[in-house]
Amino acid sequence: MILKRILFLSLTMTVSSYSFADDITWEKTIDKVSSAIVSIKIDSPKAFDTEWKSSSQATGFVVDEINGIILTNRHVVNPGPVHAEALFFNNEELELEPIYRDPVHDFGFFQYDPSKLKRIKPFALPLVAEGIDIGEDIRVIGNDAGEKLSILSGIIARMDRPAPDYGRGNYNDFNTFYIQAASGTSGGSSGSPVINIHGDVVALNAGGNNSAASSYFLPLHRIKRALSKIANKEPVNRGTLQVEFESLSLDRLKRLGLSESSESIFWDDSNLKGLLVAKKVIKDSPISELLKPGDILLNINETEVRNFIDIAKILDTNVGNSVSIQIERSGQPISFNVIVTNLNEITPSEFITIGGAVVNNFSYQQARHYNRPIEGVYIADPGYIFSRAAIPAGSVITEMNGKSIKDLDEFERNLKDSFNGEILSIRFIRYSDPMNEVLRTIEINDKWYATERCSLNLSNGFWPCAEIKHKPSKKINKNRNVRYFDYKDAKKNKIAPSLVHVNFDLPYPISGIVDKHYYGTGLIVDKERGLILVDRNTVPIALGDVKLTFSGSLEIPGKIEYIHPLHNIVLLSYETDLIANTPVSEAKFNTDAMLEGEETWLIGLKSDHQLYSQKSLISSIDPLMLPPSLSFQDNNIEVINLVNSPDDIYGVLTDENGLVTALWTSFSYRSRGEAYQINRGIGSELIESIVEGFKKRSILYSLELELNYIPLFAARKLGLSDSWIEKFEAMNDSKKRIISIKSVMAGSPVIGIVKPGDIILSINKNLIKSYRDFEAASQSDELVIELWRNNELLEMKVKTSQLEGNGVQDVFFWAGAHIHEPHRALRQRGIENNGVYVAFNNYGSPATRYGLKAGLSIIAVDDIPTPNLDIFKKIVMKKTSNDSIKLNVVSWNGSHSVVTLKLNNKYWPSYEISQEENIWKRNAFL
Repeated sequence: MILKRILFLSLTMTVSSYSFADDITWEKTIDKVSSAIVSIKIDSPKAFDTEWKSSSQATGFVVDEINGIILTNRHVVNPGPVHAEALFFNNEELELEPIYRDPVHDFGFFQYDPSKLKRIKPFALPLVAEGIDIGEDIRVIGNDAGEKLSILSGIIARMDRPAPDYGRGNYNDFNTFYIQAASGTSGGSSGSPVINIHGDVVALNAGGNNSAASSYFLPLHRIKRALSKIANKEPVNRGTLQVEFESLSLDRLKRLGLSESSESIFWDDSNLKGLLVAKKVIKDSPISELLKPGDILLNINETEVRNFIDIAKILDTNVGNSVSIQIERSGQPISFNVIVTNLNEITPSEFITIGGAVVNNFSYQQARHYNRPIEGVYIADPGYIFSRAAIPAGSVITEMNGKSIKDLDEFERNLKDSFNGEILSIRFIRYSDPMNEVLRTIEINDKWYATERCSLNLSNGFWPCAEIKHKPSKKINKNRNVRYFDYKDAKKNKIAPSLVHVNFDLPYPISGIVDKHYYGTGLIVDKERGLILVDRNTVPIALGDVKLTFSGSLEIPGKIEYIHPLHNIVLLSYETDLIANTPVSEAKFNTDAMLEGEETWLIGLKSDHQLYSQKSLISSIDPLMLPPSLSFQDNNIEVINLVNSPDDIYGVLTDENGLVTALWTSFSYRSRGEAYQINRGIGSELIESIVEGFKKRSILYSLELELNYIPLFAARKLGLSDSWIEKFEAMNDSKKRIISIKSVMAGSPVIGIVKPGDIILSINKNLIKSYRDFEAASQSDELVIELWRNNELLEMKVKTSQLEGNGVQDVFFWAGAHIHEPHRALRQRGIENNGVYVAFNNYGSPATRYGLKAGLSIIAVDDIPTPNLDIFKKIVMKKTSNDSIKLNVVSWNGSHSVVTLKLNNKYWPSYEISQEENIWKRNAFL
């Protein structure tokens, strides 16, 4: 027993001494290689093929210090447009150019200018393709989880792991083995070198499985070849049979019918682990009629093929040539010749952007996922134009206006033949259902976005664009009539010709509005002038496209005439001759006050344009109370609630004679980051006054206060005198309440004069018993108000604000952010009209990269105040790409901070969209 214990201690001490020595060696190795490791910031400004627009970080390392070449992953270099910067070990930062991304395998190269590095001379890490084996101790050195330099240890567990699967539709490597190790890497460590104790790079970190604490490394064989060719300024030829192979072991090969003569290969080579078998063959490829899944590959050009390295060597040196293939199928030998496809030619390097969408040629990568031929145009980003038509990302366009679409060239020819405003039919297949085609229509429109074709410039990695011009607009045919169905019900027949289905599409998120597509029901209030009333949850802002559908049969464009600043009401118009003699009618109102318990009829349109009718009861009439928001929020209004009202019907409430007693509208709000809506009625008295005010071009005045009701007993507690209580009781109002000030909006003319908690008694000597009284009494430039505060009656003259019904009129697009003058909803939250407002920031832009978030207000640029949008434009338009800019910003809660960013005008040029004479126009800034 004593002898055994002594032996155990001796072994333990020996192992410990070796571990200590290894630690010293590893420390020296890591110190030697650190200068070559760089942290990479990547901004992908456009969705392209398998990738979405994003801002992220990763790792790379210098492999050629003379030419400034950095190795990293393909998904870091990105198949599409990319802007990248490298942060070296000593914190020097340089811009990178993408010089190569492999069409299939997960590696690519960036290049920097070595002459611009002033204080560090990185040591290029040597690539050793054969320098790794199972059980070997390795280190992964890189930018792990956002850390500048992180060192993770691991042990090689497997050399023949299939490539990691990131899911259908995403980029996936194939036709290669991966190396698997027990090492928990994470997002930012993509592109890290895997080094041995000697400091040699033995693999490239490419993926991880967090649930299993496993890492996947790409072998270096094809990487070394590509690097050699790039260093020698030679093209990196890549060949393919358009076949995905898998390596199967002998037992599985025998189940496929491997012949005894072929089986002998394994007995002659004890190191042979398997043979390549066809797993998936691309449809309509040159080899598709010759090779079938399950075929066992034996030789190419009479050279034995035993693994992925063997086949890659042969195909990459025979691009465009015919090669002889020997396979075995169910034990039978088969030979044939086939042309090797140029892999670079079936890898997209161009895209067209139209209506905010990005489309590119259908790629080899996606053809594998969809099991389709490599033809058609792939929608990487549906943008505005395709999302309006409910055509999702990942769709493949096969036909346009009845013409087959094989590639971008055919797609572009069809665009050039189309005119602005033209409706084109699009036939496509969806990612979720690739076997069945769908037909929908899009509307060509270059009002909001330019149409361009952009191509990769191999010399600098940039994607310059050329504009695609559409033909001038054609005049719409105006001789169209529709009829209305006879419902055999007087109320339905009276209301149906007054109801119009309204669609609104938002090209750019602004004013706190982020959703892009809306629908609801409009009410015709003047058929001679073509005026339609609708709610602000259907048409939330002035910037966008309105479509009006009559009787579910005729769709025409609409125009936004007036957005009510205070209430959930918008007025639209249409050209009356576009509906010819369609028998529309304008609504007739009953403006009598509605009562709780009263019968009413809800009549509206469903989402499929069918008429809906329901008899109901008014359950209550209550003040509208919604949570605070940075977008439009109605307040100081009482709304009508129904018993068992539906959630998806918008229209009107009527009396038994078919007269409109209320507009049944949708109110939107946000809570804890989620969007919600409720349906409530707005009484006809308020509706009619808004319509009449618009027709007369009356000025809308407001004290800019948010109010609430308090019961009379609470007013007594606040000291309100008995004489005033008696005045309000004498009004015979069963609700026994009075109005109090809840908050004073920022910028209100009564700031410092009135206070939250003040009780409003009268305006111009008229008692104020309701929100409606308050609003109606406020319609003049100057008012005399009586307030109760601190047991005292106060009388004072106050000014009112004049409110416009236009909303935001000018939007500036800069550094990937949507910027405009502060909108009224901010003042409702108490935010002063100070600076310019950041409404949205796009993925992959400087705004996102550097934290210029939506909801901030920019009050200064480089310490120069920016009180309005014009001054902001003048200052920032003097800046050029890569300029560093300091922005003083303030958040919605008044917190001040500083944002610093670097411009990227190549991918994020500045432009504006503004309304001139009620027409939106897009202007680029050069």
